[in-house]
Amino acid sequence: MKDTDRLKEIENEMNSATFWNDKDNADKILKEYRELKSGSCDEYKDSCAVFTVISGVGGYDAEDFARMLFNMYLKYAEKRNIEVCILSKNQNEHGGYKNISFEFKKKGIFNKIKSEVGVHRLVRISPFNSKNQRHTSFAFVDVIPLIPNSKQINIPEEDFKFEFSRSGGAGGQNVNKVETAVRAIHIPTGLSVKVENDRTQLKNKQKAMEILECKINRLLKEKSIEKISDLRGAKQDIVWGNQIRSYVIHPYKLVKDHRTGVENKNPEKVFDGNIEEFLSQ
Repeated sequence: MKDTDRLKEIENEMNSATFWNDKDNADKILKEYRELKSGSCDEYKDSCAVFTVISGVGGYDAEDFARMLFNMYLKYAEKRNIEVCILSKNQNEHGGYKNISFEFKKKGIFNKIKSEVGVHRLVRISPFNSKNQRHTSFAFVDVIPLIPNSKQINIPEEDFKFEFSRSGGAGGQNVNKVETAVRAIHIPTGLSVKVENDRTQLKNKQKAMEILECKINRLLKEKSIEKISDLRGAKQDIVWGNQIRSYVIHPYKLVKDHRTGVENKNPEKVFDGNIEEFLSQ
């Protein structure tokens, strides 16, 4: 049976009303599903991980939620001595993020953290609403593996374009005068990566291409496409309708993973980086 056929079979099982009747069996099926979606664990056993958090529906609240998620992952990393490198960020005047990309620089961390991919939902009293009304906002978390010493995939040069701009990150006066920030774009799919953390354009370009090639490689697997030339028109879409986890702060307090049923009634503890129980399922 092909991986794609097995994925469809599992997805049908997961949609069954009786799927969670046998939790042990459901956990085994979920584990198989994640492995099929992300590829072999042996392939990624030494992989670092690149996160992208994108704010969704909800305006300032969603952008603030993206900030909360970034801080949650940052605190998770700090507790485990994982080096975090911010690659790029688009921050609003309130400190929230329209999007932020960062790398967990630890070998093998991807397999530990890959289950975070998906739509996250926050319910709370909005700090941006003068009437103190409850607000629901969304953010999308993407995680891709950086495979060390991976074989370069052969992508035609004409399929790429690059955009350069002044970096908004660290780097002193140099970033204010020189266009060191680089956005690499794969034209056939529209996939893009922006990197601005280094002082030099060359290094930012190299890093952007490294991450973009990993994104393209993942898309090849997800779409069951063998040839780069067949990627034209294939896109990764963010589907906002189905969240993987909800963080409710009002009218009650609860963090719930909708895939596994794991719950925690202390959202503050979860946002402080204590997400291990959600990763071990």
